[in-house]
Amino acid sequence: MMKDLAPILSTLRRHRIAAGLIVLEVALTCAIVINALHLIQTRVQALHADTGMAEAELVVLGLRDSKPAPRERAADIVTEDMARLRAIPGVKAATSANQIVYANNSNNAGVTLEPDSKGLRVVASQYAADEQLIATYGLRLLEGRNFTSDEVLDSFQVFAAPLPRIPTVIINKILADKLFPGRSPLGQSIYVFGSSPSTVIGVVETLTHPQLHRARSEGGAAMIFPLRGPGSYVLRVDPDRRDAIIKTATAALEAGDMRRVVTQARALTDMRAEFYAQDRAMAWLMGGVCVALLLVTAMGIVGLASFWVQQRTRMIGTRRALGATEGQIRRYFQVENLLLTTTGIVIGVAGAVALGQLLMQNYAVPRLPWVYLPAGALSLWLLGQVAVWVPARRAARLSPVAALRS
Repeated sequence: MMKDLAPILSTLRRHRIAAGLIVLEVALTCAIVINALHLIQTRVQALHADTGMAEAELVVLGLRDSKPAPRERAADIVTEDMARLRAIPGVKAATSANQIVYANNSNNAGVTLEPDSKGLRVVASQYAADEQLIATYGLRLLEGRNFTSDEVLDSFQVFAAPLPRIPTVIINKILADKLFPGRSPLGQSIYVFGSSPSTVIGVVETLTHPQLHRARSEGGAAMIFPLRGPGSYVLRVDPDRRDAIIKTATAALEAGDMRRVVTQARALTDMRAEFYAQDRAMAWLMGGVCVALLLVTAMGIVGLASFWVQQRTRMIGTRRALGATEGQIRRYFQVENLLLTTTGIVIGVAGAVALGQLLMQNYAVPRLPWVYLPAGALSLWLLGQVAVWVPARRAARLSPVAALRS
């Protein structure tokens, strides 16, 4: 193999432009494909993100009232609506929450261990609902207990006061680990509303930010306050009876009041599909780009190798006449291709690292894992060898007499 390097390098020096174009093509393909595969992997991870909720059983209802009731009556109206909804056959649990995953809403607040925002501060997603939120969402309680009905407060009355006071709170495990690493948060006080503390009574395993892209970038801390007020109505239902329950629930909420209209009645699985539609389309698009780039690169290698076989017919015939075997001729072109692709891969890997750093700094893309670099290099090496195989095999099968006559 080593004795073939001298004539190969001599030939490549005489065809600098063609060789340089193949090297550039391999380098660009390597840099783009490695980062595209990384982006596809992050999108696929997002598509399979676990919210910790019983998504297949959840239905979300939204209401609009042409003449809204006074704010001080909001909690009473929610209580009446919940009684109607929970009485519907097939409804396992129901709650009114200020936010729901996959919807265009987001409530956040800073959490500290000292009053008046002193010391460590963690930004957490702030849920507000009654004692049925955990059962409705299907959350798993790791420590402590749920709210009791007596602990649920009227949200209007709480925030009408100069200093809101909410005695109890449930937090998720991520927030517990950030605020109380290595110890139980039960019975501990946190501060969200100035100098008024809230005591942690429970920890749920998974409760994510309603906008999951922000949950990944901001850490995913979340908390639940026992507040009853206006929001989205969320029902946990028997999936086999979902459509019938939606119709019954809509009729129950609109009955007797022509001003009230249910503007949204959707399964959470449909909301998830819509939320991730762009991620799914982007993953397919980048996958198509990768396939197209690899095909173009393979065609370029095949075309160049075929051209060089045609140009070197007499050389091949001379080598065969001097005793070169088919395997030696075939190996000549494979080694030549290996040199070109290796040069392109070295440049492409450096470009992939630089492009990954650029994406991380400007578009909040996770750092490019190093494992993609050898994987991308190996893939392009294999692609180069497969692409050159047919032209190399054709060159090896040229008879010495026919080659010399040409």
